[in-house]
Order: sequence, then structure tokens, then C-alpha cells
Amino acid sequence: MSFREPNAAPGPRVWAVGALCRAVADALDARFNPVSVRGEISGFSRASSGHCYFSLKDESGQLRCAMFRRAAGLLDFTPRDGDQVEVRGRLAVYEPRGDLQLVVESLRRAGQGALFEQFLQRKARLEAEGLFDPARKRPLPSMPRAVGVVTSLGAAALHDVVTALRRRVPHIPVVLAPAAVQGANAPVELVRALQSLYALEPAVDVILLVRGGGSIEDLWAFNDETLARTIVQSPVPVISGVGHETDFTIADFCADLRAPTPTAAAELVSAPRDLWLGALDLLDERLGDALGGRLDVLGQRLDQAASRLGRPSGLVARQQLRLAHHAQRLHYAVLSRRERLAQVPQAIAADFPLKFSRALAQRRERLERVALRLQLLDPTLVLQRGYALLTDEAGHAIVSSQNLQAGDAVLARLSDGAVRMTVDPGDSTGPRPTSAR
Repeated sequence: MSFREPNAAPGPRVWAVGALCRAVADALDARFNPVSVRGEISGFSRASSGHCYFSLKDESGQLRCAMFRRAAGLLDFTPRDGDQVEVRGRLAVYEPRGDLQLVVESLRRAGQGALFEQFLQRKARLEAEGLFDPARKRPLPSMPRAVGVVTSLGAAALHDVVTALRRRVPHIPVVLAPAAVQGANAPVELVRALQSLYALEPAVDVILLVRGGGSIEDLWAFNDETLARTIVQSPVPVISGVGHETDFTIADFCADLRAPTPTAAAELVSAPRDLWLGALDLLDERLGDALGGRLDVLGQRLDQAASRLGRPSGLVARQQLRLAHHAQRLHYAVLSRRERLAQVPQAIAADFPLKFSRALAQRRERLERVALRLQLLDPTLVLQRGYALLTDEAGHAIVSSQNLQAGDAVLARLSDGAVRMTVDPGDSTGPRPTSAR
């Protein structure tokens, strides 16, 4: 147990580098994204992968940018150094180097700055009021009773949404609330259409607010403040599917969920019917198996209870029969054991000579093998093949000529005797015999 003074301040948190980079990236994402920036292109390059890299700069700052191949493929012009552009994207941290970068999702030449500025100001104000708070957003119903759709009768988005819903969930009704999606009257009509669907709750328990892509002017109705507050007041979840994947509007941030396209919005509320039918078949099979197993167990218990309720005389007769059977087995077991005990001495007397002879032969054979091994180890057998054993006067074996000096006495042991020898200084081949015995 450790102690510290009550007023001692805790030390600063020690971050791992990667964890700090991720925390900074999360803070940037929560505070700024998505973000729009205007500036001058500098150092533009396009890699072989199709990704584009450049910097945005003005008189007081510079920001690294990355535009991946998918977004770069939507450009209708070739960016060059010095171009004044407006980009929309997401601030992030490139963790391997800890660099701040803007991942660009759309890029166009500057010229709509006033609308962008108005968009950013309105977005910041509504965000400060809590209209974008994730805590108030609701999950989508897994099986809607009916799907409400707010869009224009002549919009391609209506065809895409209806086609997707008919293909995936033809059994779910679709309630259309038509409204203009572009122009001066569009915000008022969109608000009125949403409110008409709110009145049908709970029959309509999810609403799709959709239209196709376009310029910022085309989508401006979905940045209306009254529309934003109406979306937030919805009693049922609202999915915003406005524009293409890179388009963002105030309605997207107010909705319970944003879809990248109108078709994707329809798919979010329409799990395929075959999926639900398959799940229903599986539940039906499991229920049938469980019910059948339960009936089998209960039937077996019923049979056991019926057998126990049989006539007592039958039970007594069965027990008497089992007792007689066990008594007979015991009698035969005693007789068999007596017969086997009587035969044991005879078996021992008959088997003893044979077993003794076998054991004796095995012992003799082992003795002969040991004698042969001892004979092979006899050193005199080596001397009989013409070899000699050299020793000095102390009887130590001489194994190298390097240990001999001129005049040393050497004893050579042969197979039939020994020869005393003296090392000759003029003889390089070895000792010379002096006598034999």
C-alpha cells in the first residue's frame, strides 16, 4: 500500500506515440469534420496509383492534402500549381509521420466562397446548439411497418429508392410525400412533407429524405435552418440520402443516419425478404426439434411410470427368477473353482522337468556367450598375429617413438616370450634387440 499527501497533484499522463496520434485524430474528427478550405495549390503531383498529393496555402499558412484515386476520378479539370480552389474533406493525422493532413473528398475552382462561408457559419451555430449531438440519434427499426419517402416526383432518386425497396422488401408499404428538392420554395415544401409523415407515426416508423447529386446551389435547400430543426423534431428515425458520397449538407448532420446515395438509404431500411424468410425457417426448424425432443422425453417418462404401476405379483416373480439365476451361477462357479484347484498339483508335476530343462539350457547358452566374449578380449590373441607389446623398465606401455631416447631399454613382449631391446642412436627405425628370454 502506498500513501501520498491529499493535496499532491497527480503526474501528467504519459502517452504512447501511436495512441497520442490516434487521440489527436479523433479530436480533429469530432471537432472539425467534414471541413471546407479555400487556398492556392502548391506542389501538386499525381502518383502512379492515381492518388494526388499537394499543399493548400495562403499568406498565413499551409496544409498538406491527399486526394485518393476515387475522389480524383470525379474531377472535371486538371489542378495545377497556383490554382485557387475550394476543397471539402476530413482532417486526419498521418500516424507513421505524425503529420496533419486534409483528406480531400471533393475539389473545385474557387468562386462559390460566399455559400461555403454561409454553410460553415450555419453548421457551426447549429452544432453549438446540439442539433448534431450523436447521443440523440436513434437506431433504425429492423423491420419497418412502412417507409416514408420525401423527394421530388420527377427525381431520379425516387426511382432508385422505389426500385431498391421493391427488390428487397416488396411486402413493406412505401408512403411518398412529394416536395421540391431545389429552388426557392424547396425548403418550405420539404418541411411540409416531413410534417405530413410525422402525423402518420407509428404507422410510418422510418423516413428517407433523398435527392440526387448536384452543385452547392442545387443542394442548398437541404442547408435550410428551418428544415434542420424540423428533422431534429422527427418522432421517428430520419435517413438523409442527399447527393453523392462526397456531398454534405446540414440535413446530413441533423438526420439520425447519413447514407452516401439515395439507393444506399433505401438499402439501410430493407434487409432482403429472403434473409428474414431464412431466419424464420431456421426458427421453425429449431422449434420443431425442441418440441419433438420434449415429447420423446415425456413419452419415455410415461412408459416408465406405466411399467411401475404393473401388478405386484409380476414384479415378485421377476425378482424370484433373477434370484434363482444368480444362485445357479454361484453354484457352478464353486464347482469350477474346486476342479481347477484339484488339477493344479498334477499340472505342476507334469510341467516341472520340461521347464527345468529349458532353464538349464538357457543358462548354459548364456555361459558360452560370456566365455566367447572373454576369449575375444585376450591380448595374447593379438600377439599371435605378429604384433609385439613394448614397455619400458617400469612396465609402462610405449605408444609413441617421441617418448624414446638413445640408449633407453625397451622390453618387447611376443606371443611366446619377451625380448629386451636397446634404442640405437644410429637406427631411426626403432630399438635394436639385445637379448631374448
